Amino acid sequence: MYLIFIAMLALNMSKEVLAAFGLMNEKFEASNVKATESNEAFLASLETKASEDAAKYEKVYKDARKIKELSADYFTYLEDLKKSMTVDVEDTKDYQVMDKSDWLDQKFFQGDNLAPEGKEFMKRIEDYRTQVVAILGNDYPEVKAQVEARFKTGDANGKVERRDGVKVDWINYHYEGFPLIASLANLTSLQSDIKATEEAALKAMLQGELTSQVSLTNFETQLFSEKSAFYSGEKFSGSIVLGKTDRSAKPVKAELTIDGRKMEEGRDYDLKEGGVELKISAGSAGDHEIAGTLFYMQDGVETEVPVKNSFSTISKPDAAVISADKMNVVYRGVANPMTISIPGIPDNKVSASAPGLKRVSGSKYVMNPGTGREVTINASGVLPDGKKISTPATFRIKDIPRPAGSIRGESGSTKMPRQNLEISTVGALLEDFDFDLNLAVSGFKFKVPGQPTVVVNGNKLDSRAKSALKRAGRGDAVQIFDIEAYITNNKSYKLKKVSPVVVEITN
Repeated sequence: MYLIFIAMLALNMSKEVLAAFGLMNEKFEASNVKATESNEAFLASLETKASEDAAKYEKVYKDARKIKELSADYFTYLEDLKKSMTVDVEDTKDYQVMDKSDWLDQKFFQGDNLAPEGKEFMKRIEDYRTQVVAILGNDYPEVKAQVEARFKTGDANGKVERRDGVKVDWINYHYEGFPLIASLANLTSLQSDIKATEEAALKAMLQGELTSQVSLTNFETQLFSEKSAFYSGEKFSGSIVLGKTDRSAKPVKAELTIDGRKMEEGRDYDLKEGGVELKISAGSAGDHEIAGTLFYMQDGVETEVPVKNSFSTISKPDAAVISADKMNVVYRGVANPMTISIPGIPDNKVSASAPGLKRVSGSKYVMNPGTGREVTINASGVLPDGKKISTPATFRIKDIPRPAGSIRGESGSTKMPRQNLEISTVGALLEDFDFDLNLAVSGFKFKVPGQPTVVVNGNKLDSRAKSALKRAGRGDAVQIFDIEAYITNNKSYKLKKVSPVVVEITN
């Protein structure tokens, strides 16, 4: 540009050249307006990101604000200088009258030295360059190099070599002896460099942080599968994916339900980087659904992400399964408790059927077998992959064993005084039987040696039996037989004949 200016001066600066500098200045001015709008948008975007994720964007935003403030201050200084240059120009669009150089020559220079205003001009450009470079540091080397090149003020001594080989001060080389319109365009070009620096820094800061966010260091692997459990020999169906775990992936709030019940933050779940950490229990056996919405902030706008996931709960085994193959037995006349389940299938997806079989709850059933010698229970269920399975199990049906008669809780034969026998209760019991059945006696026969047999109604000796007992002597064996017993909660079941009990009189 210096050579062009020298050539123009040598030609006594034609009107057309002056107009060309004016048009150049207009284009710089228009470009600066657009750059200002663009830079404001970049800064607003950084501000939004900082409000959403202060941990990642707060420092970047503060640095951007510092560069913005430095740029605005320097830009305003140059704008005020330009206004002072044209304060006496009646028509700032009449570039042909701006052919004198005396205004800046008097402003910046005092003989061979710089005037105070010239020193201030140099200090401004050097301070801006130094401070912006310090903010950029080593994080943005390309932008840093651009700033140093744009605002370079000569060599280490502040000199610039002219074409004739003579070195002069940078400010003299660019501003001494030039027409007013040329210097005006030069200052507007310097303002354009400020806007370009500001734009490059803001872009680099925003892009650099976005690049950091998609860095693999902000992700972790997560395993997703079609179901939570697979069977031996079954093909595994799933995938390993990357899940974002940095602060930007943390929802701002959540509205969730499990099986229709509203979940509460802090009690049922916590918000964390990457999503939501659930704190619920597995619940009862069966299928459970978690549904609702997660809310994220994106570019200052609350964005909804729908949630609809399910999981299955199966009963936890608490013991080994050990069975005697020949002991699959149920008893007639008894509510036989049974547990029926299929590993890997929730209880609510398992069904069982057989004559006399009834579900109590979950995997608990009761079997009341009827006639016959065997009963087959069919258990069926649907696997998570949709496959239906059915398994039969056959049980032998046995009658309740023969009860034993008892007196005062003692069976077989026993000894007691006559007075004790008179007030004792006749009963029936099932010895070594797995079920605790409540048996009652409705009658029996009573025989004293040498006396007629007495038929008694109820479970205690009546007056006739007591009268016969008074004729028994010491050492006599009194028999209680043909005892009539029944199950209190199942009177329709006919028990086998009750064995008798014999009492030896001891007095």
